Amino acid sequence: MTDRRDEAQRRARSTRFRDEARETMPRHERDKLILDRIQHQLHYVYENLPLYRRHYDSHGFKPSDVQSLVDFTAKVPVITKKMLVENQQQHPPFGDYLGVARNQLARIHGSSGTTGKPTMYGVSQRDWDRAREASAMALWSAGVRPDDVVQITFPFALFFGGWGILQATEQIGATTFPTGSVVPTDKQIELMHALDCDVVVGTPSYLVHLAQRSRELGLDVRDSKVSLLIAGGEPGASIASVRELLTQLWGNPLLVDASAGSTSEMYPFLSNIGCTESDGGVHLFQDENYTEIVDPNDPNVAVPSGTSGATVATHLWRESQPMIRFWMGDEGYIDDTPCPCGRTYPRLPRGVFGRVDDMLIIRGANVYPSAIEAAVRGVDGTGSEFRIFVDRENALDELRVEVEHEPGMGTEDVEQLRLSLEAAIKLSIQIRVPVKVVAPGTHEQQTFKSRRVVDNRPKV
Repeated sequence: MTDRRDEAQRRARSTRFRDEARETMPRHERDKLILDRIQHQLHYVYENLPLYRRHYDSHGFKPSDVQSLVDFTAKVPVITKKMLVENQQQHPPFGDYLGVARNQLARIHGSSGTTGKPTMYGVSQRDWDRAREASAMALWSAGVRPDDVVQITFPFALFFGGWGILQATEQIGATTFPTGSVVPTDKQIELMHALDCDVVVGTPSYLVHLAQRSRELGLDVRDSKVSLLIAGGEPGASIASVRELLTQLWGNPLLVDASAGSTSEMYPFLSNIGCTESDGGVHLFQDENYTEIVDPNDPNVAVPSGTSGATVATHLWRESQPMIRFWMGDEGYIDDTPCPCGRTYPRLPRGVFGRVDDMLIIRGANVYPSAIEAAVRGVDGTGSEFRIFVDRENALDELRVEVEHEPGMGTEDVEQLRLSLEAAIKLSIQIRVPVKVVAPGTHEQQTFKSRRVVDNRPKV
């Protein structure tokens, strides 16, 4: 069961770094570089992007106020998604923070748009070219090499989705097999075997689904050549129970987290990714996109290393739609201790394990959906899908969970599974949550940026 992981690590160690000088730079040198780039970006956005000038003027802030990284956190107001959406409504299609002429754009992408109108992202040719190499360095850290065949199951459409992975694999020189999300699951599995793919990229949820479906087809992924899984698009690949489930289902390949910081505004979002030597967590490529961990209630207050907080991120090089202290709202904590891989970048050792704005308060307890997922994934016999329902009863918020079971389970096994799930969830979040076990296929399969919380509370 250890051959695949060991082989993947052995190959990666033989050519460990793509840019050794950059990836092993002493911290004090990197901090100076980061500060220089921050000061450059602050002056650039203030002088050229009306959105930032208005925002900074309204807070009494000037770029010259920042003389240290401490100043940057303490003095610069954050940018939020809501601000960007409103600005694009007022100044369509890109807002008045595009930063370059329209004819300098290499790519236009967009969000799905919860109200039917997507947020538009414009990327200049220079930024697109830089993202290609930054993303390649990230995938190299994850263990991808030129002789690999890489199957990418992320979508290729309006959303950035798989485009960053595609850029990176092509830059590395690997053989790229971009199936996207439109290829049916059964065909994904069939082609994975037929083409002897070495690497599969997908969300943790979809990777679980692929493995479970492969058993039903008689094409077990454990019999494939896959030795490396890269899991992103949603939290999970750094959750111990999810990691254990994935590695068991796939025959113990190397599993690397690529979920942290995967927001379209912060493209290239592969600047935060795991390495071949760690069991979960991601390196923060701080000289590309600078990540801070701050107090969830005050983004101008940094939290100490090792303390959980909310993520705020900054483009150090983007000229087109640069994000300066963009509020991402993911929860994590930074670890500055050395990594066995030799990279001197700090890490989020648990990746991102929830979103501060996804937190639910149930009976006085703070509950993160990712904690429920960790419990569900750790119980044998569960299927690939589940849902968390939030209801309001007698002015109190209540949770209930529905979990699909594996095919072929009898009535007694289903009842035992229900009891095991309720016990596991209570142990994880410290409150009892009723669980209903349902048949496979009850809930729609989630493949990218999974949404499993169904909020039935009245809108106020």
